[in-house]
Amino acid sequence: MTLHTKRLILRGARQDDLMDLYTVFSNPRAMAYWSTAPHDSPARTQQNLDRLIASGQENPTYFVIEMNDRVIGTAGMHQSDEVGFLLHPDFWRQGIITEAMQVIIPYLFEVTSHSQLTADADPKNSASVGLLKSLGFHETHRAKNTFCIEGVWSDSVYFALPRPDTSR
Repeated sequence: MTLHTKRLILRGARQDDLMDLYTVFSNPRAMAYWSTAPHDSPARTQQNLDRLIASGQENPTYFVIEMNDRVIGTAGMHQSDEVGFLLHPDFWRQGIITEAMQVIIPYLFEVTSHSQLTADADPKNSASVGLLKSLGFHETHRAKNTFCIEGVWSDSVYFALPRPDTSR
């Protein structure tokens, strides 16, 4: 399954995405609020890529974001009902994740039976928090010291987006 927007192709990962994904996952700015440290080698990114490829090409729930024949990030449902996204900083503040998630969210509700989608973010990541709210997610709770990356603890704010009522 491939999803399309005006500017983007959202598709399952392929082996030839490795170096583009490494460019994203090794970028300290991109990874500042991620749950792991920036990748120190393409071999580390290959571990993520192997999981993405294994998660399925036919009906992926987590997508690479391709723009102008280059993978610039990832977005979708990566575990249970939890969604997330990551974008190379060169493409921040251009509405790319909003554009991607506006087609991914309806697709996820179509292909899963989840009653809601969830997300979490570092409360200091105002861009992601604002983006989730603009997509209709509402805050459910917060927790302290949820991730320790290279000796630095961060907190989490959790969100939920209920399945739309389609009975109307």
